[in-house]
Amino acid sequence: MKIFIFILSVSMLLVACGGDDRSANTNHAGHSLNTNSPANTSTVDHNAMGHGNMASHSDMQSSPNAAAAPYDLQFLDTMIVHHQGAVDMSMLAETRAQHPELKELAANIIGDQEREIAKMSEWRDRWFAEKTKAINMEFPGMSHGMGGMDLKKLESLKGNEFDIEFVKQMIPHHEGAVEMAKDLQKQDSHAELKELASDIITAQEKEIKQMREWLGKWQ
Repeated sequence: MKIFIFILSVSMLLVACGGDDRSANTNHAGHSLNTNSPANTSTVDHNAMGHGNMASHSDMQSSPNAAAAPYDLQFLDTMIVHHQGAVDMSMLAETRAQHPELKELAANIIGDQEREIAKMSEWRDRWFAEKTKAINMEFPGMSHGMGGMDLKKLESLKGNEFDIEFVKQMIPHHEGAVEMAKDLQKQDSHAELKELASDIITAQEKEIKQMREWLGKWQ
């Protein structure tokens, strides 16, 4: 009788332990699939806006009635997506570029333009929070800057071939940003935007000159 009670007790203990393990595994699986968590939502949004959606930049369309929006709003929304294009191109250089100086330039572009995107997004929220998107592909410099982007081609290249194609695409992209920034300086715009435009012109004209020198050496 004592032996039977002992065996029964052990059996019940084993069942209880097995049930706890299954419960723990179920909870763990449920946690890993919780796509509503802030971290997972952030990851999905980043991929949708950036590197995972790169090929669509050159095919981008203007927002409805964008040209009728306030000038500064058009500039902000249009320059944000223009900057994002440069960031997406530059992200490819880390694993594909041959020349260290190009990798350094690409890293600087990512840092500078992500910082400027953050500034412009903050100003947009402050000045135009209730306004709909006003991306204008007819904005001065925009079609020139984005029209030549072929990120699928860049993704297919490595080494010196990548470096040459990168600068061939980034030079007109920078030229487009400079044209947009110079146009803003003619407008009655926010002082913060005029200061940003001046910074864009100074930085990107310097980078254009450098990339042209590299192109002459690497081709």
